[in-house]
Amino acid sequence: MENRKNDFTKGSVARNIINLAIPMTLAQLINVLYNIVDRIFIGRIDNGATLAMSGLGLSLPLITIIIAFANLFGMGGAPLCSIARGKGNDKEAEEIMGNSFALMVIFGILLTIIGLLFKKPLLFMFGASEATFPYADAYISIYLLGSLFVMIGLGMNSFINSQGFAKIGMMTVLLGAVTNIVLDPIFIFTFQMGVRGAALATVISQFISAVWILLFLTGKNTILKLRFQRMKLKLEYIRRIVSLGMSGFVMAITNSLVAIVCNASLQSYGGDIYVAAMTVINSIREVVSMPSSGLTNASQPVLGYNYGAQAYDRVLKGIKFMTIVCVAYTFVMWLIITLFPSFFIHIFNKEPHLIEVAIPSLKVYFFGFFMMAFQFAGQSVAVALGKSKQAVFFSLLRKVFIVIPLTLVLPKMFGLGITGIFLAEPISNFIGGGACYLTMWLTIGRDLKKKVLLQKEKAAL
Repeated sequence: MENRKNDFTKGSVARNIINLAIPMTLAQLINVLYNIVDRIFIGRIDNGATLAMSGLGLSLPLITIIIAFANLFGMGGAPLCSIARGKGNDKEAEEIMGNSFALMVIFGILLTIIGLLFKKPLLFMFGASEATFPYADAYISIYLLGSLFVMIGLGMNSFINSQGFAKIGMMTVLLGAVTNIVLDPIFIFTFQMGVRGAALATVISQFISAVWILLFLTGKNTILKLRFQRMKLKLEYIRRIVSLGMSGFVMAITNSLVAIVCNASLQSYGGDIYVAAMTVINSIREVVSMPSSGLTNASQPVLGYNYGAQAYDRVLKGIKFMTIVCVAYTFVMWLIITLFPSFFIHIFNKEPHLIEVAIPSLKVYFFGFFMMAFQFAGQSVAVALGKSKQAVFFSLLRKVFIVIPLTLVLPKMFGLGITGIFLAEPISNFIGGGACYLTMWLTIGRDLKKKVLLQKEKAAL
């Protein structure tokens, strides 16, 4: 039998995860920096910078929907690919990848058409005014024309990572980010295109990323090839892809919904300054949670491959390693943020009044931050092993059934006011994170332990 590249049943489980985690985390860091730089450029437009930023903000719900569909097919198909490859069934793995790609193309085109037809009523529904609509319309009209590239750039990169080519996956993100950062000032300032320039730079960068991905997945260096004959849609594959990808889809949609509810409540109880403070706090959370997110995402191909190969003891080792590292990291970060809150806030803003209100809010919001690691770990295990219903349930539980109700109710209780809104996050981390991880161990963990014992008994005979 020929040696199989990136065989995750060989070598240290921890080393396999770390080897994927480092480039994947760097890729996420590049993405965050790209987003920050993008906002800085738009914020420096000479005329109408504030309106331009508002227009970009109004476009975000539509952009989130496109990203949600990329997650649906990318995060849904990639773990199934890993499981099929672990079983040695490369044909099925290629068919899953081909079906995922076909779905991305179909929905990329559909979202472009629907978005362009209904952009005006949607933007006004999201809160556009006569003053901000022209900026939002200018940005989203160009962005929608690149929806297909966004879908392929984000969604298909998961299939590169799932095969163990995390460095190539990182290069996909790096290529798009660098292109966007270079083109932004040229289009926005040199060509005086304003927000249209920012949108055009984004579309071109996504196009280049998409081309890079297609060249790799159809080239000689990949394990699984993207072949036209494997793109024939099969109902069974569609059902499995959508079912497993629903977790990432729900996460993207609910994150947007939580942001809307949270900002509306902050505006009602504290005004613009607290909305700005929450923006800073969310930016800090996005950066400091990246290593945990990178590690748990990197563990999925390793866990899925070993699960498919019936190396259940290695799956358990991988889960334990991922959990210990994530909890330790988030615990340390919680202590550092609590001790030095102003340092983190100064990275994003230096306005004295904002810092004054943000420091106590930051401490409340990040209380018990390590509990979020249990949510990341528990949900990643469910996704990696194809337990779609469990993954979707815990996506909904923390955001929709805990965070949103608490955000609306807590400010009215015990005179908490604005503090109640920031309390919703840590409470949801303790309840949602604890429930997610405990359920994972009582269901998936228990099943894995039984399978390991059964394998040992068979080996002893």
